[in-house]
Amino acid sequence: MQENPYRQVRLEKLAKLKAMGIEAWPAKATRTHGLAQVVTEFAERTAEQLEAEPVPLSVMGRIIAIREMGKSVFMHLSENGQKLQAYFRKNDLDAQDPQAWEATKLLDLGDFISVTGPLMRTKTGELSVRVQVFQFLSKALLPLPEKWHGLQDKELRYRQRYLDLVSNPDVFQTLQMRSRIVACVRRYMEGQGFLEVETPMLQPIPGGATARPFITHHNALDLPLYMRIAPELYLKRLIVDGFDKVFEINRNFRNEGISQRHNPEFTMLESYAAGDDLRDVMHLTEHLFEEAALLCGGVVRPFGEQTISYATPFRRLTLKDAIAEYGGIERARLEVPTEIVKLAREIHAADIDKKCPGLLLGDLFEHFVEKQLIQPTFITDYPVELSPLTKNLPGDPAFVDRFELFVGGMELANAYSELNDSVVQLERFQAQLAEREAGNDEAMQLDLDFVNALEHGFPPTGGLGIGIDRLVMLMTNSTSIRDVILFPLMRPLRASESANAAVESEAEEA
Repeated sequence: MQENPYRQVRLEKLAKLKAMGIEAWPAKATRTHGLAQVVTEFAERTAEQLEAEPVPLSVMGRIIAIREMGKSVFMHLSENGQKLQAYFRKNDLDAQDPQAWEATKLLDLGDFISVTGPLMRTKTGELSVRVQVFQFLSKALLPLPEKWHGLQDKELRYRQRYLDLVSNPDVFQTLQMRSRIVACVRRYMEGQGFLEVETPMLQPIPGGATARPFITHHNALDLPLYMRIAPELYLKRLIVDGFDKVFEINRNFRNEGISQRHNPEFTMLESYAAGDDLRDVMHLTEHLFEEAALLCGGVVRPFGEQTISYATPFRRLTLKDAIAEYGGIERARLEVPTEIVKLAREIHAADIDKKCPGLLLGDLFEHFVEKQLIQPTFITDYPVELSPLTKNLPGDPAFVDRFELFVGGMELANAYSELNDSVVQLERFQAQLAEREAGNDEAMQLDLDFVNALEHGFPPTGGLGIGIDRLVMLMTNSTSIRDVILFPLMRPLRASESANAAVESEAEEA
């Protein structure tokens, strides 16, 4: 670890603590209440009430502010996003321990302590603990980012999330809200009769999505394995097994690029309900989004410069109608394969000669439509080539019964009336194999065991996937996926970059 003068000063204080016989890192903290509990429970108590009926307690927290006034010291302690003042007076401490007042001189910002004493209100009316006894819990050897601006460098914030959360209250609130949104999703799904299950994260065949997987190896079995790209095929096996409604809030891993809206490790809700079709899943989805919005403050939410309404029902629009509307294209042209190819050439779509018209419709949609779908919109009726696991639209074998939900210009959810014909499913897998052999390393692999499971009977089923990270982005008005993931994937710093970052951080703190 690179030495610096700030750390050296704190090491000297640590040596003084040891000389005084004070343990800087004890095994257990003394506390009777959490800070949030104290602030909530006693918020209405007046100074007179607290004096007439003393409330003795012990709390712990990190020191985030210190203000000395002669023989008094005021400190703010922080815990779980809540802060509370601790009031130290020399006479109070001396009455308990003759060296306690000297020990307060060894406290620094960032230290964890516990304080014991009665609650009071200061002359300014601030709720405070009048400290009679305090305990060191952890001596911080490195300083926190400076008080007024916090940790500003975005790259450093993501790499050192432990400092980001301490110094940026808005970040703490956002990531705390993420947990509440996930809990809301879980309650909603359980309230709709779904059973939460767990499926394998290590799989012999990656399936359920078109994506490049991460590959690993099981040494004892000498077996190549893949990190899960989707839980879909295992959850569908459970419907075959006789489960009625199942869901999983799952971690998926896709070996792809990193951007403001993509992280290779991400969280999804995926669910399957026997007997349901796409219309049922639409109803489930829009009401789930409405519930999440209400949790966060109301059905109308800001996102960047936009205002989004999650009031139900959401708009429905077919893929072709969306291309025609947002691309200013005559709808009839989208029914003619040669016209679709012509339009694809006009937008300079990639690999046109290798793609069928159905895939080119996907390129047209991405070019003309996706970023313009700000208000929640269900896009339906996809080409079969884009959805190999989906049931065909009645009377139209070229299109399938699928929706994607777009909000804020990005895809939030994907849903199918699931393909339950095992013969057609095998044909779709074989078509995917042909694509792999042609060079598409994101095409699906053949999972014969899954086909075998379908051959034992798979009822009509509605399937749904929702990106939890993007849902949290919307609900917390966060424009980058990294802002809603506690520890996003980052490229490791080289030694020289790491040293420079440390120097810059210390300069800011100074």
